[in-house]
Amino acid sequence: MKLIECPRDAMQGIKAFIPTELKIEYLNRLLNVGFDTLDFGSFVSPKAIPQLQDTVEVLKGLNLSATRTKLLAIIANVRGAQEACAFDEIAYLGFPFSISETFQQRNANASITESLGRVEDIHQLCLKHNKELVVYISMAFGNPYGDEWNTDIAIKWAYELNKRGIKILALSDTIGSSTPESITTLFSALIPELKNVEFGAHLHATKDQAFGKIKAAYEAGCRRFDAAIHGFGGCPMAKEELTGNIATEEVENFMNKNGVNLGLNLDELQLAYAQSWKVFNNYH
Repeated sequence: MKLIECPRDAMQGIKAFIPTELKIEYLNRLLNVGFDTLDFGSFVSPKAIPQLQDTVEVLKGLNLSATRTKLLAIIANVRGAQEACAFDEIAYLGFPFSISETFQQRNANASITESLGRVEDIHQLCLKHNKELVVYISMAFGNPYGDEWNTDIAIKWAYELNKRGIKILALSDTIGSSTPESITTLFSALIPELKNVEFGAHLHATKDQAFGKIKAAYEAGCRRFDAAIHGFGGCPMAKEELTGNIATEEVENFMNKNGVNLGLNLDELQLAYAQSWKVFNNYH
């Protein structure tokens, strides 16, 4: 069972700039908890995501000497991947691959076809630099733009990406459009068939929806979950009203009820919960 903590997702939509030192302080606290992976920053244009323009400075301030947590950085093109590959500390590169043509243009300034080429090039860079590529199949559960969507389309793209050597695919609903039924359908169709792929759930939900979505993904065989403390976050490229990430505490609650040990330092987790308010109460 892998829990991926996503403070980058939580911070990226905040317009008021969070001081670099405060980001470092918060991320170092999260590194003490024992998450499998920390989605900490991104190598994208500062014009697109101003909040994350200090990712390199933040990386330099992280204490990785006593943590098992691996770092993941988001990239949107080959140039960003090249920049991220310069840092040995980063284990994973994350690429958002939208199956909505409108959103892919909006999010990455590229068509789906162009983005597939980017995936191939970035994958080769990852192999060269001993990193793993995580591809987020965004808008996997529908989109607000009227682009054609059904589960067969999402399944098709999972197969296409796997054919190109991608071994970690995170099904992402981006705007909170997933339902327990659609989550069950997609994961149940893909996990038994693509046995060489590690499937993840990157879901957005309101507080009352979260438990049902986690349950659906888990019971369909998903063992990799993205989450953000208190459910902060949302994709600023998607639409103005953001639906937050699945909350870390909701995942923790579900796993506890089902006897799943996440291997977290619970004292440090409580400190991280408390410290998060210092960030998100003052910057929102």
